[in-house]
Amino acid sequence: MSVAGVVLAAGASRRMGTPKAGLRFGERTFLDHVIAALEAGGVGDVVVVAGEAVAAVRAALPVGRTITIALLRNHAPERGQLSSLKIALRHVRAAIPDAGAIVMALVDHPAVHAGTVAALAAAGDSAIAVPTYDGRRGHPVLFGRAVWQELLDTPDEVGARAVVRADAGRVRLVPVDDPGILVDVDTPEDFRRLLADQAREPR
Repeated sequence: MSVAGVVLAAGASRRMGTPKAGLRFGERTFLDHVIAALEAGGVGDVVVVAGEAVAAVRAALPVGRTITIALLRNHAPERGQLSSLKIALRHVRAAIPDAGAIVMALVDHPAVHAGTVAALAAAGDSAIAVPTYDGRRGHPVLFGRAVWQELLDTPDEVGARAVVRADAGRVRLVPVDDPGILVDVDTPEDFRRLLADQAREPR
């Protein structure tokens, strides 16, 4: 069984003022950081879902990676993240038939470690696996094939969180030593904080 990666990058980035996929964190774009973590964590293929800023997302894609990357368009991103996830799931079912799970990552979580992706991929036999750091849940999240149809059947406005909360018994919590799962960059202030934290890290 393989695990596919999904990156949701269809948000309007209104609070940031510019598409977050193309923001630079170190020498790479946010999107490149997320895809690099998925690749190094053992994901075989990646599906990126963009919205109106599809050109900016395409420009932020990494160059020279060996991983297969598909860029899809959500023409109604205002319907919410689940609408983008559904687009990705339909593609994975059709184009990556051996995938037994997906790791759903968010483009505005660029500090996630590859080890977190690997830990989730190792839990690929679970219906849902969620990473935790210091007792708090974060992203990315693994969805096994067992819940794909449930996600597809859930109304967009309800969101994927409803599927996660529907049955606590099928959710595996995966403790990781990765504060990046909690780092959500939505505003310029968030971005400045991320860069400041990076500058303080020991080299």
